[in-house]
Amino acid sequence: MNSLEGKVAFITGAARGQGRCHAIELARRGASIYGVDICAQIETVPYAMGTSEDLAQTVTEVEAVGGKIATEIVDVRDRKAMDEAARSCASTFGVPDIVLANAGISPQRAEEPDAQAVFIDTITTNLTGVWNTVSAIAPAMIDRAEGGAVVITSSAQGLIGRGGDGSGGATGYTASKHGVVGLMHSFAAWLAPHSIRVNTIHPTGVRTPMVLHAEMAGWLEANPEIAATMGNPMPIEMVDPIDVTRAVLYLVEESGRFVTGITLPVDAGFTTK
Repeated sequence: MNSLEGKVAFITGAARGQGRCHAIELARRGASIYGVDICAQIETVPYAMGTSEDLAQTVTEVEAVGGKIATEIVDVRDRKAMDEAARSCASTFGVPDIVLANAGISPQRAEEPDAQAVFIDTITTNLTGVWNTVSAIAPAMIDRAEGGAVVITSSAQGLIGRGGDGSGGATGYTASKHGVVGLMHSFAAWLAPHSIRVNTIHPTGVRTPMVLHAEMAGWLEANPEIAATMGNPMPIEMVDPIDVTRAVLYLVEESGRFVTGITLPVDAGFTTK
């Protein structure tokens, strides 16, 4: 079970949801976790975002499985802050072997007060935040010369265009999740000579607070033609965070040692429709 013993994992969006699940399961396998999260509300996001209390709960749950964890409140949109977080991780546990660029927002809502502001916040969080994360940490991984693995959280929407309605939230989300695929391919080409693997994962809807809230339900209710396209071919409404984590484990463990530059769906067939 200690397949990641001695490894260091840097995880963004670690306060709850997929990020927390990743942290717990990597720690269960021996990795030391450095988890960051904004722990604050972005004004254009219509649902309650993670808090410092949520991040503290991640610490509690990682420690409950015997894991080591340090956390920091960081906004992935802030490149200087990400540079400092990368240095703090290296001084606390060592240069990361694993980077999970997981932080993101999904701000769809029935009525947007400022569509452009929503679009910009979505792009800067979901796309610029991934660039900040990987580009802040990768040079130290190269210098260490021991390889590694980067997994970027995209979405099933990062492979298709279903669900678009011209709004800042829906189009910004889809654009950002397509954008990180481009980043992945570029990073994979850059880092492959250093034995650092880079891949994206593409979940369908996941049972997390980012999806399960009244504003998302209101958006779907207001757009029944979109809602009709959002079901999964497999007979499930959503996947669970652990389903995504298991895909992450495949990519970061020995099983994925020669896997790089791929888009891995965990989507119950959503992208086959």
